[in-house]
Amino acid sequence: MPAKIKDSDGNDINVGDFFSLLNSVECINESDYAKVDLLVEAAKAFERSTYQCVYIIDYHKQDFLYVSNNIARLCGEDAQKIKDFGYRFYIDYVPDDDLKMLLEINNSGFKLFETFPIGERTEYMISYDFHIKKNKRKRLINHKLTPLVLTDSGKMWLAICTISLASGTKSGNVIMKKPGAPVFYEYCLDSHKWIEKQEIPLSDTEREVLYLSAQGYTMNDIADNIYKSVDTVKACKRNIFQKMNVKNIAEALMYAQNHQLI
Repeated sequence: MPAKIKDSDGNDINVGDFFSLLNSVECINESDYAKVDLLVEAAKAFERSTYQCVYIIDYHKQDFLYVSNNIARLCGEDAQKIKDFGYRFYIDYVPDDDLKMLLEINNSGFKLFETFPIGERTEYMISYDFHIKKNKRKRLINHKLTPLVLTDSGKMWLAICTISLASGTKSGNVIMKKPGAPVFYEYCLDSHKWIEKQEIPLSDTEREVLYLSAQGYTMNDIADNIYKSVDTVKACKRNIFQKMNVKNIAEALMYAQNHQLI
């Protein structure tokens, strides 16, 4: 039997540790659940139209309400087995260090979430990278979570999550933001604090270069499309990398997608 995983205080990590007391969801009955079938069908439709894995978290039952079939590509287990695992999935399939990070992000995320006006809470999204184990290998994935349904008191009852391969090389990269907002929140794993930051501005040309790069155009093709010289496109990419503090176009595209800049 594998050794039990412990948190930074030496306590065993259990499924209940993923559910913050700040987000205690009560007074949900079966008639309420009868109304969410349409949300599950919407998640299934979204799954059919994307390469991303999709699942819905139920914070009342502390379980998964729905898990998409394509999640098998990431961990080698079928969707029903993962749904049956519930949050035990994280304990079994996430490396110890990343699992502790997820617990920290979860607790700190709900603390920040509680500071937002109730009417705006469904507009926020949290994104972060962590490893998932598949046989003897590890894959770095990006996880995005946003509320689906809140209780009358503003607690998160249901949330939808999407999973895709991350473009970086290490865990973390934790941000929470509202689309179109001039600021976002970045979580520092060293200081264990959320830091408010200004969103970076992109020029029309920089956005166009990112769009075309995402479509697989070469440097010469991009130059032809935007009626600029190749040197101008190169300079534009350098500016983008500097603004985003990334090293290549793949990381820049992931940054732009995570921050909803394109």
